[in-house]
Amino acid sequence: MPRASAKKITVDYICKDLEISRSTFYDWRAKGRAPKCTKLPNGALRVYLTDYENWLADREGAA
Repeated sequence: MPRASAKKITVDYICKDLEISRSTFYDWRAKGRAPKCTKLPNGALRVYLTDYENWLADREGAA
């Protein structure tokens, strides 16, 4: 079921937050290490904020 009311963030937001390049993000995505992304009809990617926060929490737990 879609989460239409849930806040979505951009790849640029994530890159700025983590201080990484877009190419690093896409490399992580190709390797299955990035947060779950949703592809919009125009091809742009978005990440649900809750998915991003959970992904970050999982990374902190592994460190």
